[in-house]
Amino acid sequence: MGIEKKTIRLLILEDSQNEAERLVSLFRNAGHATRVHRLTSSDDLAEALQQSWDLLIAAPSSEHLEPSEAIAAIRRQAKDIPVIQLVAGNDSDAITEALTLGAQDALPQGEDERLILVAKRELANLEERRARRAAEVALREAEKRCQLLLDSSVDAITYVHDGMHIYANRAYLQLFGYEDADELEGMPMIDLIGAADQSKFKDFLKAYQQDGEGHAELTCTGVKADGQSFEARMSFSPASYDSEPCIQVVIRAGSDNAELEEKLREISCQDLVTGLFNRPHFLELLDAAAERAVNAGQPATLAYIRLDRYQPLLAEIGLAGIDLLLADLATLLRAHFPADAQLARFGDDVFTVLQPGIAPEQALNGLNALLKKVEGHLFDVAGRTAQTTLSIGVAGINETSAKVQEVVDRAHRCADELKGGNALKLYDPTDELAAAASRGNVLAMLQHALETNGFRLLFQPIISLRGDSNEYYEVLLRLLNPQGEEIAPGEFLGAAQDAGLAEKIDRWVILNAIKLLADHRAKGHNTCLFLHLSSASLQDQTLLPWLSVALKAARLPSDALIFQISEPDATTYLKQAKALTQGLSELHCKVALSQFGCALNPFNTLKHLNVDFVKVDGSFSQDLSSPESQEALKTLLASLHAQAKLTIVPFVESASVLATLWQAGVNYIQGYYLQGPSQAMDYDFSVGDE
Repeated sequence: MGIEKKTIRLLILEDSQNEAERLVSLFRNAGHATRVHRLTSSDDLAEALQQSWDLLIAAPSSEHLEPSEAIAAIRRQAKDIPVIQLVAGNDSDAITEALTLGAQDALPQGEDERLILVAKRELANLEERRARRAAEVALREAEKRCQLLLDSSVDAITYVHDGMHIYANRAYLQLFGYEDADELEGMPMIDLIGAADQSKFKDFLKAYQQDGEGHAELTCTGVKADGQSFEARMSFSPASYDSEPCIQVVIRAGSDNAELEEKLREISCQDLVTGLFNRPHFLELLDAAAERAVNAGQPATLAYIRLDRYQPLLAEIGLAGIDLLLADLATLLRAHFPADAQLARFGDDVFTVLQPGIAPEQALNGLNALLKKVEGHLFDVAGRTAQTTLSIGVAGINETSAKVQEVVDRAHRCADELKGGNALKLYDPTDELAAAASRGNVLAMLQHALETNGFRLLFQPIISLRGDSNEYYEVLLRLLNPQGEEIAPGEFLGAAQDAGLAEKIDRWVILNAIKLLADHRAKGHNTCLFLHLSSASLQDQTLLPWLSVALKAARLPSDALIFQISEPDATTYLKQAKALTQGLSELHCKVALSQFGCALNPFNTLKHLNVDFVKVDGSFSQDLSSPESQEALKTLLASLHAQAKLTIVPFVESASVLATLWQAGVNYIQGYYLQGPSQAMDYDFSVGDE
């Protein structure tokens, strides 16, 4: 993932400029941005090695610098730069020699596809090595901080190996009445335990050393250096000290608040609505599962369970009603899964289930049964009945799952891909490989489209229901593949965002839309365009000055452009969105907020923004069959009109909803019933006036 996003710093040892440029093109066509330096001499190499590089590709030979000399110089300076040596023909001796000299791989010159695959492998290995080095530094820092925390902790803490003290902090020494840690070093811990409890302590410690993993507690009598005794509650957990495995013991003097402390600890792990674990505690459980998978080979399965139709349900039954439904669903989940399954409420509409010791394939039958059970369940919400279904994404935790967030992301993506709901999808690593290959192809097409104007702009009319004389179109972007076929935005915008190309694409759209709009208005049309801005442009502080220059150059009135930002982006980058909408207002451009109404408190975002138009989320117009949905839309629109916002309802697909929208007071409508996206701004707006 990181390799695809970052720019590759590439050294090329090749006498031919044309061949070097061809190698660079291979990487760019595979979707990788590159910064390249072609080596021309040993002095040039010495200077280049003062900087950081990701990869060296060496030709079979060079007049000015032999590949073996370059490899030797890199090794001499202990630079972590992987080397791929190209050889003339499939000469096994030359390949063996290159590997012996220190190249990471050697392959015949001209095998381009294999070269890219080998380069990707070596770059991935390099990223892992860099990450490991960074982790080692971070670990050393963490160990220093942990030592400081141990030394200054108010809790009495000791580390015990084979029953002997190997470390004790200041609080531990004070608790037992010792002046110096040297007095305890090598002393058996059992010597600090009251005689009546020594047998119990010995048996407990022996059992814990044999099979004790995780947290365990023991209460017994402690004996101070002066012979005084006290009740001590001891918490045992596995640890390491000076890289040696040992047991950490935390001792607190006896207290009447033990039950209260346990209750507080339990509450801090719970979701208050459902009684299940909360998100922070569940992430800790995932970390522990990943550790068991990596160290002990114990698999586990994560199910990411999302309620379908959460927003419509929230509109129908309210916040108190949704809490009742969630609590009922939590009870159903507890009854469905075995006792060792760990359940959590992970988000507003998301539950997660961790099943230890079970591979994903083994969990599928139970999860499919859960889908049917919830589909047929009637939720009682304050006397009324509600129904819902689930979308479940499933991912496994195994010995390669060191990063639990990646496991969560995989299960989350699988759930997102279930557009229809009431279904289950299991994460398949081959899907991710195919998607990565696809992203590489799409990135190459995006780069090419930016260089050759290979995009296509489409225009979909936005029709006034209230007699506005302006002609409005929303500008939609399509990418053309090498066969000239259109690729929908959903297939390339995510890749563009990840690769850092979203700002460039936004500016390409703005410039080309301005040119077309200027020509169209010159023919007597009073036309305005809605233009999308990505989250990247939302954060781009250079956009406003650039836009001011572009508008002046086109001699267009600023209010002919309406810049559209989505509610999710505005919520995530609210500070930047506020500054941008204020700046656009100062330029006399108008602003639209799209996908409105799906946040828990959408009007909180709106009050911070200088917005002229609000386009409600498409889910409101796609579900107008029930009186509750109609009422939810009318209530939302009434609140917007009270704030003097012009409203737009998209996805108008039939005549049957027009009467409802008219009665609700909608200002503008848009959808395939009126006209789909077209390459020309040719809608007859006079039809709506008749």
